[in-house]
Amino acid sequence: MFAKILVAVDKSAMNRNVFAKAIKLAKDNDSDLMFLHVLSVEEQGSPMPYIPSMTQYYPGTSSELNIEVWQEQWQEFQKEGLEMLQAFAAEARKADLQVEYRQVAGSPSRNVCTIAREWQADLIVIGRRGRSGLSEMLLGSVSNYVVHHAPCSVLIVQEEAKN
Repeated sequence: MFAKILVAVDKSAMNRNVFAKAIKLAKDNDSDLMFLHVLSVEEQGSPMPYIPSMTQYYPGTSSELNIEVWQEQWQEFQKEGLEMLQAFAAEARKADLQVEYRQVAGSPSRNVCTIAREWQADLIVIGRRGRSGLSEMLLGSVSNYVVHHAPCSVLIVQEEAKN
């Protein structure tokens, strides 16, 4: 039923649930998997975006130094994302699944839909953190956007209820 499953992952605590659901679906349907991580300043744990005008409020700071620090933090963020993808891919391969992975930078919601379309995915598996109200309005909801713009079916893995 699902020949190609795109699995959108980030560094949140939900990753394990999203991964487990995708692996089960892939085994049940003999599907190929693609793990996708979108590097974004919106992601939990990402370096704060560098804003050059902030340096004018801190006398004695060098904007070049701030840019270098931010670039180092961003490179570490990229490296951690790639390591996460490689670990997921290795674990999925141990389960005899065909796997690929990809890391891109930009808007998570738009990139998930674009890559699903390009890769011709039959299903997108994505987590949902349960943002609502003001936080959803300001930060957006990646899963909500994907549901409304995806070229295929979408499975949303809910965050586990906190007791």
